[in-house]
Amino acid sequence: MQRYKLTVAYDGTNYSGFQVQPNVPTIQGELEQALQRIAKGTFIRIHGAGRTDAGVHAAGQVCHFDFPFYISEEGMLRAIDANTPSDIVPQKVERVSDTFHARYDACGKMYEYRLYTGKQADPFKRLYAYHHPHSLNVERIKQALQHFKGEHDFTSFSAVNAEVDSRVREIYEACLIQEGTDYILRFSGSGFLYNMIRIMVGTLLDVSDGKLDPDAIPDILQAKERQAASRTASPVGLKMVEVYYKDEE
Repeated sequence: MQRYKLTVAYDGTNYSGFQVQPNVPTIQGELEQALQRIAKGTFIRIHGAGRTDAGVHAAGQVCHFDFPFYISEEGMLRAIDANTPSDIVPQKVERVSDTFHARYDACGKMYEYRLYTGKQADPFKRLYAYHHPHSLNVERIKQALQHFKGEHDFTSFSAVNAEVDSRVREIYEACLIQEGTDYILRFSGSGFLYNMIRIMVGTLLDVSDGKLDPDAIPDILQAKERQAASRTASPVGLKMVEVYYKDEE
């Protein structure tokens, strides 16, 4: 068996998330069907670095899979590209050791949440950026973002039903970037809990709108209660940008 590492970009609009589910289209399902065709009928299981939700996009999701016979990296890249829909595009294929694991070997991830403001929504942005009708108070958001950096228990910023051993995560980067008429909230960290970024974004928008003080974030973290934070922002606008591995540092 040959183990391959796949970096893939996708538009999550038409999918019920990354993880395979019965009777609905998923990114994992499409990739596994593509690999099964390439493997001449043999089922190939894909393991992803993260499980993006329905409607969430990725520029650099990473997966690994074991394949029953040798195909060159370039050949595998072309074969996957030829067997996946146009909204799922392989970016890179690498042969890796049999011990490599896309999820467990990852030491960090970067996500971005894109949004724009104004009274009217832009129909051409509706799938890739969240429309916030009020202007952003950039300084208030930047002040609040500083409190997310470092190692914290993010129970208040995770879904109640998240099944994990620990809700402690370290945030390396939390910043706001303006790009034309759009704003991007960028988060890099050791890992992220289910709905964590979307809850952080919902809370930051309340900070911007004056519903929360920027310096309320430490108290929300300390509460360790989901209801202490704000709403979960829409999945529209969220994108997995990159997955980090130690050998790539």
